[in-house]
Order: sequence, then C-alpha cells, then structure tokens
Amino acid sequence: MINVLMILTSATVWTQKDGSQRPSGFWAEEFIAPHQHFSSAGARITIATPGGLPAVVDALSLSPEANHGDTAKVEGFARYLEGCAQALRAPMRIEDVAVADYDVVFVPGGHGPMQDLAVNPSVGRVLTTALAAPFKVVAAVCHGQAAFLAAGDAQGWAFKGRRMTAFTNDEETQVGLAANAPWLLETRLRDAGANFEQGGAWQPHVVVDGNLVTGQNPFAAGAVAQEAMAMASRISA
Repeated sequence: MINVLMILTSATVWTQKDGSQRPSGFWAEEFIAPHQHFSSAGARITIATPGGLPAVVDALSLSPEANHGDTAKVEGFARYLEGCAQALRAPMRIEDVAVADYDVVFVPGGHGPMQDLAVNPSVGRVLTTALAAPFKVVAAVCHGQAAFLAAGDAQGWAFKGRRMTAFTNDEETQVGLAANAPWLLETRLRDAGANFEQGGAWQPHVVVDGNLVTGQNPFAAGAVAQEAMAMASRISA
C-alpha cells in the first residue's frame, strides 16, 4: 500500500502588503482532486498541519464564481469535505511526522501556505528529507510550492536547480491579488534558484523532475496526484 502524507496549511488569513488580513486557507479543488485520486488508488492518506491545527478551506474556493458558475461542482466539493471533516479538524502535527513512513509527500495550495508553510521549519525538514530520498515522491500544486521555501540546511536550498512550476505572476495578476501580495511565489522561487517553467495561464501544466512533481494551478491538481501516485507505484514495484 502506498502511504501519502498531505501537508495542509492551518492559516486562515494571508497578510497583505498593506497589513490587512485576507481570509484564506487551502483551496478546495487542490485538496479534493488529489485526495480522491489517492483514495481511489487504494493509498493510505495522512493529513498533517503545523501544530496539528485544523485545516480550513478557503471559502472563496467553494464559491460558484471561482468554479465557472458550476454549482453542482461546488455542492460536490462541500459533500466531499464533509466526509473528510474529522481528518481536517484533527490532523497530525507536522512536527511529529516521520518521513520514513510515507511514499508520497503532497502539498495542496491556496494562499494559506504562503502564510505558514513557507516559513515552517518542520515542513522544511519533511520536504528536505523526502526530496533527498531516492524512493520517495514530493509533489505540490499551485501555491503549495510556497512550502518549498522552508526546505534547506547548511548546504543551501533543497530545491535549488530543480525544474518546477507553480502559480505564476501572470495568474496572480489576473485574479487581482498581485498588487497587494507581500511577495509573489514565482518570483520567490526563481530568486531562490528554481528552474521555473511557466505554462499557459490557467492551463493544467505539470512539470516532472526526477522525484519532484509540480502543477501550475488548481486545474493541474488531479494530474499531479496521478503522476505522483504512478511514480510511487513504479518505485515500490
């Protein structure tokens, strides 16, 4: 059985450049699509957050406006989250995670990870250890890659030189959040030394580099999970 660790933000706000607090959390589709795929593939899933605090969905991600007006899709998301409610209310503490127990480490996005996962040393420890292990897969989608910024040691940033994608500056601008963002994820990843690959805006762009799988935006979430699970299955075969 493949064991998957899903690292979720426990942040409920994203501090803006002007000091205001924008409501945030994890993005529904970026958790649900991978969770569904992992579950249907028979994986054992563990959810972990900083401090074991509850993982809260960004309410915007459950609005029809953020889902092309598809109310049936939104209703389906709400039902799925209700089925995961207990695991989201009482996740494992990321501080207590033993990386050896997992085959895949997956980080969904939403702006929440830019608030807490990007600066959490325990998240950094887990990602650094998993990335360096030849038989483990590290995957993230959209703003989940903000968690990568916490990963490193005396030798430098763990992801330096790795090919990846993430939510782009263009996409952040198009949703109207770039101007007041304290920093932009694409810029920060490039500055840290990532080999950043940008696909078309709002396209399900996925980049695979060794044991690292990344997706550009919410529409890539399912594809990232599928690739990560397939890779883990090949490694464990």
